[in-house]
Amino acid sequence: MSTASPKASVEAFAPRLSVEQVEEGAMLAPKFSADGLIPVVTTDAGSGEVLMMGVMTSEALQRTIETGEAHYWSRSRQCLWRKGATSGLIQKVVEIRVDDDQDAIWLRVEIAGGASCHVGYRSCFYRAVPLHAAARPIELTFTETEKVFDPIAVYGDAPNPTQL
Repeated sequence: MSTASPKASVEAFAPRLSVEQVEEGAMLAPKFSADGLIPVVTTDAGSGEVLMMGVMTSEALQRTIETGEAHYWSRSRQCLWRKGATSGLIQKVVEIRVDDDQDAIWLRVEIAGGASCHVGYRSCFYRAVPLHAAARPIELTFTETEKVFDPIAVYGDAPNPTQL
């Protein structure tokens, strides 16, 4: 649950006063959605491979900046989540970038244990959607064929965060 005060958020991020200030200014003024979230794409700092897509709250973004470790908002658990807190697969942030209108974050990270996906694969994007597929339903192609770790050995009986 959130422990950051509204005052801390105001101090950490600049107010969004004009398009010019947001797009050309030197102050971080992120735009969070109506539900308080901002999308985050996370890539491997060395290879550039996309590892995961998540969301952050103001507190998650602040903690990521302050600690140098990736923090997200878990939509399934409805709580702040430090990536790797349970698994040990901590994402050490090498660089944080914000897009032109400051409504999306890009993290470049190094990952302990070589994986980011709770399913056991290196990347959460371990399947490809074939272009021009005629068959229905569309069949995915696995781009990773071996898991980096065994999720049962790492997480034990912790509940799976995937929601149906």
